[in-house]
Amino acid sequence: MTQLAPLPKVVFGSLSFGVFWMLAVFPSVPFLPIGRTAGALLGAVLMIVFHVINPDDAYASIDLPILGLLFATMVVGGYLKGAGMFKHLGAVLAWRSRGGRDLLCRVCVVTALASALFTNDTCCVVLTEFVLELAAERGLPAKPFLLALATSANIGSSATPIGNPQNLVIAFNSKITFLQFFFGVVPAMLVGMGVNMVMLLCMYWKDLEGGDGEVAAGKEMEAVEEGRAVVVVRASVLSLKQSPVVDAGVGNHGLFDDDDDDDSMSVMKENISTKHRWFMQCSDHRRRLFLKSFAYVVTVGMLVAYMMGLNMSWTAITTAIALVVVDFRDAEPCLDKVSYSLLVFFSGMFVTVSGFNKTGLPGAIWNFMAPYAKINHVSGVTVLSVIILLLSNLASNVPTVLLMGDEVAASAATISPAAVTRSWLLLAWVSTVAGNLSLLGSAANLIVCEQARRAPRNAHDLSFWSHVVFGAPSTLVVTAIGIPLIGKINI
Repeated sequence: MTQLAPLPKVVFGSLSFGVFWMLAVFPSVPFLPIGRTAGALLGAVLMIVFHVINPDDAYASIDLPILGLLFATMVVGGYLKGAGMFKHLGAVLAWRSRGGRDLLCRVCVVTALASALFTNDTCCVVLTEFVLELAAERGLPAKPFLLALATSANIGSSATPIGNPQNLVIAFNSKITFLQFFFGVVPAMLVGMGVNMVMLLCMYWKDLEGGDGEVAAGKEMEAVEEGRAVVVVRASVLSLKQSPVVDAGVGNHGLFDDDDDDDSMSVMKENISTKHRWFMQCSDHRRRLFLKSFAYVVTVGMLVAYMMGLNMSWTAITTAIALVVVDFRDAEPCLDKVSYSLLVFFSGMFVTVSGFNKTGLPGAIWNFMAPYAKINHVSGVTVLSVIILLLSNLASNVPTVLLMGDEVAASAATISPAAVTRSWLLLAWVSTVAGNLSLLGSAANLIVCEQARRAPRNAHDLSFWSHVVFGAPSTLVVTAIGIPLIGKINI
């Protein structure tokens, strides 16, 4: 049973977490306008300075598999964008669109399904500016589409063990197979996706009037995906920078070349791939086709490896390195596309949250509520869901899963073996959907918010309160509707 730490540790730990939380919610407060990334580091440093957590434990609390996964998916996502994958996705979203409401529904469905396979963070990394472009071309407000992207990504990611980090932790600790997990959660995911979509339509019905610019949007997204968008690092996020279109028939440029405005710079950045004998003997079209095909093949292989139960982080890193090697040139421009500021933010957050957990406050909440959270009663499931919702937004969903998983499973084991499996799946569902309640609820929300705010074109500042106004009611309704459907299909 978790005990509260000594009073000074509880006070200083809560204060440090409060500083982190405040700067994550309000990154430009007048008296400390240092931003989210520096705010996360400040919270981590305060935890150590106040002796809430020691330096060794602080380093150990940084979840390297999650950071490795995020790093690799940024790299893979960049190569898939270069291979034109998201151009086809744009065609799906824009083809015969019947206005803003139809487009919003497509964003919800496509994002939810893609997040189940490519993780919610990956989808948000590669689709945020994509969605901004679609909305801007049709003269539609960005906010409903950004909310659709973030909330649908979280809901969709709940369906598989590879959808998000907390599901991976649950699948590993519970020994639930990929198919058991999928069929146990997918009914709730599909219904939740539909309910979330309807709520978006109801709240923004008037704002979504019009937006019938199908041809313009299709042409714009095709141009972006064919080569004008190059991913670059700007401040603390991954954003897109427009660069000149490269004629595929001119020169010997590879698929993943960075094209500069100045021709002299293009000469200085020599393309190593043109020196290789195999590349020299092939036409430019055949080289590009080979590289694009390879990007698709290794990505499919990555998904197959996930389903086989291989290490998720190292599988993604291996895929990223395979793409770098086959690109056959200096990898520095590719690696420069990674948002290292975002990785630093998560590192600081891990330390801060770990220190807060050491105060014993999250554990004390569970100790007090556990007798009322029995999974074999409707009232018990309700209480358990409320606890998970609160802790997931207070201490983040991954630490909540690590803190509560074994306790919840042990409590369910006194009921029946089937109850144990359902308790793990319930934990996965509620902790994932809880991420929609506020911007701090999940990494996907922060990615959408930061990338949209710093986008070079069509930038939009999705504030904390703008998200909460929709996220809070959506979270409560979707969670409640999905709970009775969890674990109904047994494999």
